[in-house]
Amino acid sequence: MNHAVVILKSAEQDLQDLRHHLLRQFGRAAWLESYALIKSAIDNLQTFPFSGPVPEALEEINLAQYRQLITGKNRIIYEVRQTTIYVHIVADCRRDMKTLLMRRLLRVGE
Repeated sequence: MNHAVVILKSAEQDLQDLRHHLLRQFGRAAWLESYALIKSAIDNLQTFPFSGPVPEALEEINLAQYRQLITGKNRIIYEVRQTTIYVHIVADCRRDMKTLLMRRLLRVGE
């Protein structure tokens, strides 16, 4: 059974930020390669929604319903609810997850 995938606005913003960063720092080829890996990983979630482990940083704060995929140098944080997958975060793996989550919480309050 295939699951529906919903990319939340926060993850769309993450993709835009990642795009700007990669284009500026590494060029178009790096962005296209990275985006292709991200898109493929998200497409695979439709068939294999539980393929990613629970991120340690989220498990530590009792958010074990979330999972992650690592693709290239990027991390995709998603949640499986029944037959729908919600993509919450797309971020560079080198970013500190706790800092990213704190910024995300502060952005929600804006």
